[in-house]
Amino acid sequence: MSAISSKRWMVVLAGLALAVVAIPPSRGAGHRVKLTGEVIDSWCQTTGIMVALGTAHHQCAIWCAVGGIPVGLRTSDGTLYTILRVDKDKANVANPRLLRLQTHEVSVEGDLIERDGLRYLLIDQVMDDHGIINQTHADSGIQPFGE
Repeated sequence: MSAISSKRWMVVLAGLALAVVAIPPSRGAGHRVKLTGEVIDSWCQTTGIMVALGTAHHQCAIWCAVGGIPVGLRTSDGTLYTILRVDKDKANVANPRLLRLQTHEVSVEGDLIERDGLRYLLIDQVMDDHGIINQTHADSGIQPFGE
């Protein structure tokens, strides 16, 4: 091989090596689930900075979602899921559909993807919207304006 030819091969081999390293290992696309829970904002829920549930937290949850805080679903057993998509929408940040569902109890169907200890939902359908059923304002006041 000539010097030019061997340099080309080295470039090609280096490129292939980088391509192999850049391709993540194949992971499953998740599995189908049907879940029921309260739509929450992840900041107040995980930090405990506010009541973070139901009627006491409704307006704050909307503000957090509009501000870009990820929206999630909290099931009755306390399991948290980050919602990456609802219906066919491409956006999660300030998604109008998610804003209307803040603090509502909903039943959803979609794909669950679990990675590195986190749970992500790609919701295909909101099957039931029960509205706000978690009446927390009597005990906690309205957040962030409560006592």
